[in-house]
Amino acid sequence: MNWLDLALYLLIYSFLGWCTEVLYYAVTRRKFCNRGFLTTPFLLSYGAAFDLMILTLPALAGRYVIQFFFTMAIVSVSESFADYLNRRLGPKVNWGGERSRALGGSLGGLISSAAVSAVFYVTYLVVHPLLLGLTTLIPRPFKTAAVLVLFILMMADFAGVLYTLHTGGARAYERREARSSEGRIAGKMTAAVWRRLQKAYPGIREMTPEEQGAYIFAKGVCLDKLVWVFLTSALLGDIIETFWCGLVNGQWMSRSSVLYGPFSFVWGLGAVVLTVTLQRLAHRDSFFVFAAGFFIGGTYEYMCSVFTELVFGTVFWDYSHMPLNIGGRTNVLFCFFWGVLAVFWIKIIYPKMSRLIEGFPALAGKIMTWVVVFIMVCNGLLTCAAMLRHSARAVRPEPANAFEEFIDRQYGDSFMERRWPNMIVTEK
Repeated sequence: MNWLDLALYLLIYSFLGWCTEVLYYAVTRRKFCNRGFLTTPFLLSYGAAFDLMILTLPALAGRYVIQFFFTMAIVSVSESFADYLNRRLGPKVNWGGERSRALGGSLGGLISSAAVSAVFYVTYLVVHPLLLGLTTLIPRPFKTAAVLVLFILMMADFAGVLYTLHTGGARAYERREARSSEGRIAGKMTAAVWRRLQKAYPGIREMTPEEQGAYIFAKGVCLDKLVWVFLTSALLGDIIETFWCGLVNGQWMSRSSVLYGPFSFVWGLGAVVLTVTLQRLAHRDSFFVFAAGFFIGGTYEYMCSVFTELVFGTVFWDYSHMPLNIGGRTNVLFCFFWGVLAVFWIKIIYPKMSRLIEGFPALAGKIMTWVVVFIMVCNGLLTCAAMLRHSARAVRPEPANAFEEFIDRQYGDSFMERRWPNMIVTEK
């Protein structure tokens, strides 16, 4: 499975998901409504969920119950991230009531998500093999051209919707048009986008100045806060894993995910996933949070293992020797740990961390956030290059250019083996 095929399936299943939502809405409400965030007929959360299923479920072939639970976890997390992004992309917009979700804390949401997951899983079992056969018949140049054109259209569509959300609703455009500060065509287009969003999200409206309130650094679950949640959790996760391996297994080794600094990206991203998907369950019983963390955490760990093997050709952990393991990538014991961690995170750790982050000075906090983002992105990109070159050296020892020569000299095999002693390069 290459990136072009994944992009194509993202588009196909986003379109099929959009058609399904429109049909369901037409049957239940007796009228047509574009249910997507975009104006074009794509629901990207559905396409992204299917891509994750395509990557992870083949390794669980024949284990139908586990595959279904993985599907439900993937669908629930995808829906939660879609809801979160909707609300963060429109800072001047109140989206109204939420849709019924499994991670919304209600029995109806759980039943609804299980039904949607069942549709996804049946589609994966019955429809996807046929689509797989059909897409292999499409010439590669045609697939490439179709994917590029459609992604460009979606990017332009996304920019239009984002501009509408950031500048207000229909009344804002009427006021601007009256002052002649905006062209009539642009005003009509943005007003049309706003009217479409009102149909898709019946409770949507412009926020009043009082609702927007005074600026507080990293208020709510926003990008600034998630950056610091990621960084803090990545640091603490690396420390915890280092001491765990040293005290339990007698092996003191680096558990970092990057070349520089004690940061475990698996822990950092895991904290972000738990925050976005489970923070609405803070008021619910701990058992409900534990169950959600059990399935979401296990699925997340499994997907991280698949990702590193597919992208870098490396394996960082293997639980094949442990009982009740799932493809050697996770196991029931660690899923239990994820559930316990979810309870502590949502009930105790995150609320205190959130208040601490929101106490940062606004200007200094914003500057430091983007300095950290820049440094960690550079650190991550350099780490990716070193890992890819480490895997490639087994079959192509000589560097092809000056950059690879620098990587070989600075991050040779001995350095990589000291940094990640448990890393195994797969034969692929």
